[in-house]
Amino acid sequence: MKPSLDIATLRQRYQSGELTPLKLVDDLLGRLSSEDGHHIWISRLDADALRAYAKKLEGRDIATLPLYGIPFAIKDNIDLAGLPTTAGCPEYAYVPERSATVVQRLIDAGAIPLGKTNLDQFATGLNGTRSPYGACRNAFDPDYISGGSSAGSAVAVALGLTSFSLGTDTAGSGRVPAAFNNLVGHKPSCGALSTRGVVPACRSLDAVSIFALTAEDAERVLAVAAGFDADDEYSRPLAPHGFDFGRAPGFRFGVPLQKDMEFFGNAEAERLFDEAVARMKSLGGTPVAVDLAPFLDTARLLYGGPWVAERYLAIRDFFDAQPDKVFPPVREIIAGGRDISAADTFAHLYKLRAFKRVCDAVWTGIDVMLTPTAGTIYRVDEMQDDPIRLNANLGYYTNFMNLLDLAATAVPAGFQNDGLPFGVTLVAPPHQDGPLLHLASRMQQALGCKIGATDHALPPAGNLNLLADGQVRVAVVGAHLSGLPLNHQLTERNARWVSATQTAPKYRFYALPDGKRPGLIKVEVGGASIACEVWEMPASQFGSFVAGIPVPLGIGKLELADGSVVNGFICEGIGVADAKDITEFGGWRVWLASLENKIN
Repeated sequence: MKPSLDIATLRQRYQSGELTPLKLVDDLLGRLSSEDGHHIWISRLDADALRAYAKKLEGRDIATLPLYGIPFAIKDNIDLAGLPTTAGCPEYAYVPERSATVVQRLIDAGAIPLGKTNLDQFATGLNGTRSPYGACRNAFDPDYISGGSSAGSAVAVALGLTSFSLGTDTAGSGRVPAAFNNLVGHKPSCGALSTRGVVPACRSLDAVSIFALTAEDAERVLAVAAGFDADDEYSRPLAPHGFDFGRAPGFRFGVPLQKDMEFFGNAEAERLFDEAVARMKSLGGTPVAVDLAPFLDTARLLYGGPWVAERYLAIRDFFDAQPDKVFPPVREIIAGGRDISAADTFAHLYKLRAFKRVCDAVWTGIDVMLTPTAGTIYRVDEMQDDPIRLNANLGYYTNFMNLLDLAATAVPAGFQNDGLPFGVTLVAPPHQDGPLLHLASRMQQALGCKIGATDHALPPAGNLNLLADGQVRVAVVGAHLSGLPLNHQLTERNARWVSATQTAPKYRFYALPDGKRPGLIKVEVGGASIACEVWEMPASQFGSFVAGIPVPLGIGKLELADGSVVNGFICEGIGVADAKDITEFGGWRVWLASLENKIN
């Protein structure tokens, strides 16, 4: 069995000296030499070019290159300098002199590009069959669709030909292929990955997506690829994500109402989704029923409104000159964008704003939403016989995402009885990429299946934290504890409870003279552990919180029982001159209870 190409395993082998990039390239050339029966590739770098990439890494420090020697594939609507970009249409092809921004960032981090992958032509489709280069075949059963439009990108990773790949996602193209090939598919927050050097589908909605064997691999790639690009008018920095529901002991997850669930007659998919809901509960999630109707109303705008005109605009000159060179189902869809008026465009934009206002309100009650990625899967012949209707079915749970500016991660969720994989999608507001990937990792670990279509076991989680959270943790010991009078000063700043714990045994604890607050003093000898709670709040709120703390109290560094150090309440030494030492009570709640007992 060929060694696994997951990033954690490759890095371990590189660091041990067991493997070099040049050896890996030679191994990959062997893997890629067989006939491409799945119709994965449109073009590949030759052996000399691949070895040249590997040789550039010789003598480089692995620690300074987060993707050192990691092979990746590129959807063929994304530029790689020197190879044609076809967008799935040979007559449209051009050879770029410069790689897309996102591709260059990956190469600069040590990654090795292998080639360009097959796709639904002009990224118009969710099934992978709309290509003159052949219908891309599912990694588990070639009679079934691979999902699209990022078809070859997903299958290349699933079959163990590359560690990760780039796709694009406008309507679900970075998620549906992941579900059908037992992969993680991350659709980042819109604008987080530059689209400069990407052939547009809908330029205002397009996102570059990531296919990976594990959620942690996707996080590694995202951390390298994300970043503001002044050459891309739709680029924006990935903001700190705040509260990490993906690692929290408790979180709220939305589940669509039964009336909105659609599996298109696939009872196996319905069973596996129910199991995924149970898995979320086992991880500490509390389900919350969500009305999916406004999300579905939004989805219908994508192909029934001006965004079809945006697809036409992207290739207008080529389309008008050579319409017969466009694949028939793609031609039918894009041609529908020719006659959409400016008035129609504004009417649909107004509808979108109204739908978004309703959908945004849902996030006040949940941290994340769980849906199927696709309600069912189809055979290639079924899809080719009924391409428009069945393709629309595949987008039922995906088409609304970019219109509503949401981030999403598709994650494996088990297998049907026929051996085909099923996947679910975790959805959250923009900039929640880190929490989504962390929860996806926990979901993947809880499922425990093999990675992709390989025989390799899922590697253990490494609990990465590569994306900024923008949070500050603070330990409270007195009136700010849960349920006590000043706790509102935390919650009104969007602070979240993290844990109940104790300080290191290095403190004395005092009831201050006003009787309302305690003071904590660190001592050299005679200290004890004091009960406390750790809360987490946005860094933007921390300054106003600290400013409201009266003397003699303040915020300093507090050592916890596990040896970690967080911000926490401390007291000036002079402040306890007339205070009562209550260290023996071990915490403020016990002290307050003792006072109540005296009164009673």
